[in-house]
Amino acid sequence: MSITDRLKEILYQRYLVWLCRPARLSRHLRSVLPGPITPAAVDRKKIRAAALQIELKLYKDPLDYADEMHRRVKEAYEAGAQLVAFPEYNNLPLFGLLPGIDKMEEVYGQNIEEGPGNDAVNSISLADIFSFMTPAVSPFIEVLYSAMARAYGIYIMAGSYPLAEKDGLVNRSFLYGPDGRLIGSQDKVHLLPVEAEWQLKRGSSFSHFDTSLGRLAIPVCMDATYYETFRILESRQVDIVILPIANLEEYNYWLALRGIWPRVQESVLYGIKSALVGSLAGFTFTGRAGIFAPLEITAKCDGILAEVERSDSEAMAVADLDLDALHQLRRNHPWRDHNPALFRRDRKDLSS
Repeated sequence: MSITDRLKEILYQRYLVWLCRPARLSRHLRSVLPGPITPAAVDRKKIRAAALQIELKLYKDPLDYADEMHRRVKEAYEAGAQLVAFPEYNNLPLFGLLPGIDKMEEVYGQNIEEGPGNDAVNSISLADIFSFMTPAVSPFIEVLYSAMARAYGIYIMAGSYPLAEKDGLVNRSFLYGPDGRLIGSQDKVHLLPVEAEWQLKRGSSFSHFDTSLGRLAIPVCMDATYYETFRILESRQVDIVILPIANLEEYNYWLALRGIWPRVQESVLYGIKSALVGSLAGFTFTGRAGIFAPLEITAKCDGILAEVERSDSEAMAVADLDLDALHQLRRNHPWRDHNPALFRRDRKDLSS
């Protein structure tokens, strides 16, 4: 890269930092957010959750993205939700801040013809873009989701974001409380092959968080493909697992069953799945947001409390969770099996 190109890169990154500056966002949010609203009293037999399905759209102004995320939170709050879940890769709409991003589909779809200058274009990966965007996007999303959680007095799982750290990229989910405080985060442990190609760092362990809604965990997408994830969390008495997804594949009902639904049945807990759908840079995301429970405590004995109908458009699933019923089922489950020695080793195994 020439000195001139490097200077242009630095200057444009500084422009993005300025455009996404927390002071600008906070000033805007003060004009649109309510409250703060006093958090609703928690009824352990009726905790209302909302799983959002976000349609991927690009925004040239980060405040437009903030308004869209606020619209979805307000919609969930008006439906009575005390817990709102956003999807994986929930920062992709902010790629719209980059000029020419709508042309990247040609690059990643491998439709670019060979020619002068194309080597430089093809050498840019999504990992490079995530790294470039992190200084601007990271403070922005922190302020946005913290402010919305505090304004509505609810819990918000803000989805997950690939973020650059000193020693590489991570795909990290975030949980905010009704006071706006960051309760905790979780790095994705099981990476997609494409994420491994981008040299993302995998997480080394699973975390859980005690809240007024019960004990929560927020693993990411592929983490639900492996039954050990949920059994480890269930062994720690986690009540609700919130899973943001962004599936890079054509939707297939049977293939989707490798994810959260069987994990909930194996582990006897509640599962909330939020989904990103749409296309960007040659990648197409599909999914169906939903809220799941053990068969024995669902009305139709099918393990589904709520699930959106389509896999490719905006939607929301809302359902009530009964922690007392869950705990009673755990105590009296007819076919529970356990391998305590396996789960005593989980932290050691994951960090090796």
